[in-house]
This record gives sequence, C-alpha cells and structure tokens, in this order.
Amino acid sequence: MTVTTHRLPMIIDEVEVTRVERLSPSFVRVELGGPCLAEFGVDGPLYDQRIKLVFPGASGRLPSFAGADESWWSTWLDIPAEERGHMRTYTVREVRGAGADTRLVVDVVLHLADGASGPGARWAAAARPGDRLVTIAPRKGEPYGGIEFVPGAARHLLLAGDETAVPAISAILECLPEGSRGVAFLEVPLTGDVLELDAPVGVEVVWLPRDGAPLGQRLHASVVSHLGARPVPIEVVDEEVDPEVWETPTYSSSGEPVASLSSDAPHPDLYAWIAGEARVVTGLRRHLVRELGIDRRQVAFMGYWRQGVAMRS
Repeated sequence: MTVTTHRLPMIIDEVEVTRVERLSPSFVRVELGGPCLAEFGVDGPLYDQRIKLVFPGASGRLPSFAGADESWWSTWLDIPAEERGHMRTYTVREVRGAGADTRLVVDVVLHLADGASGPGARWAAAARPGDRLVTIAPRKGEPYGGIEFVPGAARHLLLAGDETAVPAISAILECLPEGSRGVAFLEVPLTGDVLELDAPVGVEVVWLPRDGAPLGQRLHASVVSHLGARPVPIEVVDEEVDPEVWETPTYSSSGEPVASLSSDAPHPDLYAWIAGEARVVTGLRRHLVRELGIDRRQVAFMGYWRQGVAMRS
C-alpha cells in the first residue's frame, strides 16, 4: 500500500526558544530553533520577510498542525479559541546558523504607544529557553511572499517607521549592498530604545525617540522635511483610516489600481518604504502622494497596527 505524505509549500511546525535577550525598555529579542528550520529559506535577501507565530492560548497548550494540508487556515480557525492560541505576524530580524542549527531571531515590541500589550508581547516578556510555539515560515525553493521591500533601480531610499517597524528596517539596512544611499527614520518610545544598527555608509540612520511626544509626530515631520516640504500636520479622522492599509508599487488593499509610473513626478530616483501605526501611515501616504505628488509606484505604505484596535494575525 502506498502512503502519501503531504508537504506544504511553507513550514508549519513547532519551534523552541533557545535564547532571550532584553535589548531595551521596549524590545525583547527571541531566538528560535528546531529541526524544521533546516528547510527555512528565501529566494534572495531576507529584507523585511514576514513570518507568523502562534502562541499558546488560555489553555496553555499549542494547537497541533500535524498532517496539515492546504486547508490549514480554516482548520486552525475551527479550533476553539482557548485551544487554538493567538497568531501574530513578525519580521525575521536575523537568521543564524545553517541546517539543523538554523535559528530565527525575532524582535518583539513589549508595549504599543497606547499602552496595549498583545498576546505576543505578553508571551515575549515572560519567554524562557525551552518555551515552545508554532511558526509559519518560508520553505526553501517554494514561493511564500512576505517581502515588500522592492526598490528596483531607485538611487535614493527612504525608510520610515515606528517601533513596530524597527525590526524590519533593521533587517533591510543589513541586507542593503554597499553603495546604497538614503535615510532611515525610526521613531521609538524612549531614548533608551535607540539600538546599534549596521547600515551602508551612504544610508543615514536617524532615531526619533518620542519621550512623551504624540505618536507619529516626529516621524511625520522628519519624513516631510527630508523631502523638502514644510512639515504641516495632516489631520486623519477615524473614517479615513483603513486598519489594513497596505499599498505597494504593485498592490493596494483598497482595491485601487496602481497606475504606471509618471514621468513628471518629483523625486524620480526615490523609493520610500513606510510602516507603522495605520493613522500615521495614512497621513504620510496622503502627504507624499497627494500633497507632494510622489508617484504611487515609488512607495510602499504598510499599516502594521492600529492604535486602540486589537491586532489580528
């Protein structure tokens, strides 16, 4: 009798915490290992590669994905909430080792600007070596997606984000080739959250600690000033904020077509990658595209979270 073993195009398996490091008041670094990670891989640089992590729920147990097939998502949703745990999206900050010794490094923000602390942050705050969770991640040689940093031939890079985007921007900076030029603006809660980062000599890294200032205020002003405009705040009302705002040069969460690159747009050599709280990202999108006339195909805007709204998977 022939036994068929189903192999998903992505890794869905348990991993174990091998190391925990408190980087700053707002960031915890967790290193994950497991035999399944020997098959982890992406086609090209890691950049802002996203993965999903499943944390234990109220029962304290992890859901089983044994024998999972293409219906794994709906199957997981069918599990009672207290048993299926919590799924959240994170950026792979770094990959260490190879083969069976492959380790994924994930940096977790402990508290968002509104004081909220989700299941991932609560888990990370108490994480210890030996703790287990489930990862959903790229498998070598298989299409997976999850990388939005695609600068093409742009000669000047603009990276901007709040604390939730710091791991992605940090990973992008380390992947950039020598000779890259541009600037990275990183808004974080506290001066103590400023981290040491590696970046090409032509890319300036600017930290923007809020230290009590309103969320996004310093980030918005810095990005707009960098582009040569007066940093007039833009009011964004609740009805205008798409909690899933996500627009890249080839995709728009609103369903709007992304038109061809305009030949007369300002800053033609620019590629902008902006991520963070949805209202702040929406305001920056409006300023860059509507006020400054920058072509939509030169920018990627991603709402990683929404202030006052519980994050989903």
